[in-house]
Amino acid sequence: MQKNGQNIDRRTRLTQTPVPQLILELSVPTIISMMVTAIYNAADKFFVGQISTEASAAVGVAFPAMAVIQAFGFFFGHGSGNYISRMMGAGKHKEASEMASTGFAMALIMGTLAAVLGNIFTRSLVEVMGATPEGMADSVAYMRIIMIGAPFMMGQFVINNQLRFQGSAMYAMAGLMCGALMNLVLDPLLILGFNMGVSGAAIATICGQITSFFVLFAGSRRGENIRIKFENIRLNFFYLKEITNGGSPSLFRQGLAAISSMLLNNAARDLGGAAAIAAMSNVNTVVMSLSSALIGFGQGYQPVCSFNYGAGLKERVKKGYWFCVKWGTVFMLAAGVLCFIFAPEIIRFFRDDDAVVEVGKVALRFQACALPLSATTVLSNMMLQSIGKGVKASVSSSARNGIFFIPLILILPHFMGILGVEITQSIADVLALCLSLPMALSELRKM
Repeated sequence: MQKNGQNIDRRTRLTQTPVPQLILELSVPTIISMMVTAIYNAADKFFVGQISTEASAAVGVAFPAMAVIQAFGFFFGHGSGNYISRMMGAGKHKEASEMASTGFAMALIMGTLAAVLGNIFTRSLVEVMGATPEGMADSVAYMRIIMIGAPFMMGQFVINNQLRFQGSAMYAMAGLMCGALMNLVLDPLLILGFNMGVSGAAIATICGQITSFFVLFAGSRRGENIRIKFENIRLNFFYLKEITNGGSPSLFRQGLAAISSMLLNNAARDLGGAAAIAAMSNVNTVVMSLSSALIGFGQGYQPVCSFNYGAGLKERVKKGYWFCVKWGTVFMLAAGVLCFIFAPEIIRFFRDDDAVVEVGKVALRFQACALPLSATTVLSNMMLQSIGKGVKASVSSSARNGIFFIPLILILPHFMGILGVEITQSIADVLALCLSLPMALSELRKM
């Protein structure tokens, strides 16, 4: 690897370019790709919102299942990507190549299993996830189609993350943007033009995922990127252990997001019906859109972090962390102020229903107050995960949606009614920061 001129160029770039400049170079394409993805998710909610409140609720009900698919996609993607980047930093190309193919193969196997089981148990799944009797038919129709796309969804998450961790953010961006554009074109065409309702929204979503899958796969076979090859697949304990160590934080974070969304849907349904489910779903769409920009910024830091940590350049890891925390907090503070001021108008954009707006505006304002804290929490988790501190990263990633949110959503609504549903996520954000920051600081001190 050291004798290959192109690889020396990549190594030099990741280890010698000034850290702020390098993070900005790598994060611009990831921010763009994350924001485009957020826009097409918001477009789904907007076009579905033109159908009915029950249809909006149906998409919200399906979110936990999609979060589980994403959880395993990020598990295999971050787990393999972290290892690939560290091995490349250490000059071990053979191990990196085997991990790339193994992580991808594992994702396809798990995605196929999810597609089969998801379609067998569709009705039971949507009942558990909080579907109302009025919205049951829409929820089942949407869920069946989404689950068919599980192998492509998981596969594209893996390739996307592997490309990012190799420093090929432009290829990752191209793949996600092609899928997003496909979704944006098909949403109005299928939902409104062909009057296909929530089924049209689901078809548009999986068509976008399939498009991203093939574009990303093509990108992985260009330039210096590691090729995914059948002969490099190693389904053994060593690689599974490395994927688990690097990917568990993502699995916990996304998996707990699925559980928390399910509990949130059930609490909202019991206290406010379909309108409350739609309101909280729309609030989550707004917050996730803003968080996407923050995550894209952090994704620009991750290859810098893992590569330089593997190369023994730990001062660059620390410098990058504080740079990202500072500017991430500034961005989320500005976004929080705007969300607080314009909360009613934002919620009404997705669904012009007074009952939806009444619940959504309160929840969004509480979320806006906690947004500036999320930068430190998210970036601490990313840093811990990228340097291979699997246990601390898993605890940190579990904090918001698991350790704190789950007890709160089970307790607060019983005492505070719908207000308990509206404030739970914000309280969980504050407590997650209190847990994550000390763990990050302990590792930074060691460096």
